[in-house]
Amino acid sequence: MKIVAAIDSFKGSLSSLAAGQAVAESIHRVEPDAEVVICPLADGGEGTVDALVHGMNGILKNVSVTGPLGHSVTAQYGIIPPHNIAVIEMSSAAGLTLVPTEQRHPFNTTTYGVGELIKHAIQEGCRRFIIGIGGSATNDGGVGMLQALGYEFLDEQAAPISLGAIGLKDLATIRTNHAIPELASCEFRIACDVNNELYGTNGASAVYGPQKGASAEMVKQMDSWLKHYAQIAQETVPSADPLFPGTGAAGGLGFAFLTFLNASLESGITIILEETKLEAHLKDADLVFTGEGKLDAQTTMGKAPIGVARLAKKHHLPVVAVAGIVTEEAYQCTHHGIDAIFPILREIVTVDDAIQIDYAKKNLSYTSEQIFRLWRSK
Repeated sequence: MKIVAAIDSFKGSLSSLAAGQAVAESIHRVEPDAEVVICPLADGGEGTVDALVHGMNGILKNVSVTGPLGHSVTAQYGIIPPHNIAVIEMSSAAGLTLVPTEQRHPFNTTTYGVGELIKHAIQEGCRRFIIGIGGSATNDGGVGMLQALGYEFLDEQAAPISLGAIGLKDLATIRTNHAIPELASCEFRIACDVNNELYGTNGASAVYGPQKGASAEMVKQMDSWLKHYAQIAQETVPSADPLFPGTGAAGGLGFAFLTFLNASLESGITIILEETKLEAHLKDADLVFTGEGKLDAQTTMGKAPIGVARLAKKHHLPVVAVAGIVTEEAYQCTHHGIDAIFPILREIVTVDDAIQIDYAKKNLSYTSEQIFRLWRSK
């Protein structure tokens, strides 16, 4: 008997690995000899580095880089053997959570530290990259990242433009000849689950600028600066396409990757499922557990549990999903490969109590045991 547990993190509570371990413990209480394969999971956002490092026997690296406000921060990324794949969450170097609410001002925030992480990984021998670009504090079009990698963004006097979105208003020339040479042999897979263009009504500034601290007037200014940036970029890279879906992700970081680093913008869960080789574990499985902290209408829109369910259904496997919260809309998931959904809470508690790690793990383990007992009795 083989059970696969591929569960996304319960954000603020259980990691993906801890959730899988809770399921494994519950099954072994009932069936000690059952084989339980834990596949740590993420969708390219928070928890991606931890999921891949722990799921694929990788190592973590801590690096001092330039944070979004220009101050030094300690960022973390992973390296996965044997091919030295670097796994990076841009938010560890340029995330919104690194900026106090009262200091959120996207004119000034930079992606420079993301470039420093990439450069460090290259120096460690990495040439393949998986980069999640959710949760950014920036709107600089990825220029800061490219500057850290040796690209030159110059004003009319051939001086480097300022870091942050505000520097884009002075951009006159882009030079690529001093980019670090190793980039030519690098492959970048970018976990990007939004379809926004670089500029316009569905662009980076209009859609995401306000949550980063931008006023309506600032949004208009940044949008015009990104459009200007795209025009200059097209003079350097004629194939640059600022209207390609995803170029507006992370304040235009998607555009920088696509245009200058020949990256592919892909569904985060697709990348993770391929790299962790989940399907190979499913081929001879009997039952699949998946889930996340909250199952809702957004779950059906390409999030991790649905990605797992679709793969499982290729092999005609039963799929159950567990979650801390299950909304009414979550039952749409039963039309996308999940056979049954189970909330794990067993009593009325506060949110603070519910997310306590030991309490959440106990609830998940208890619920999973009851699910397994029912399934085994069929």
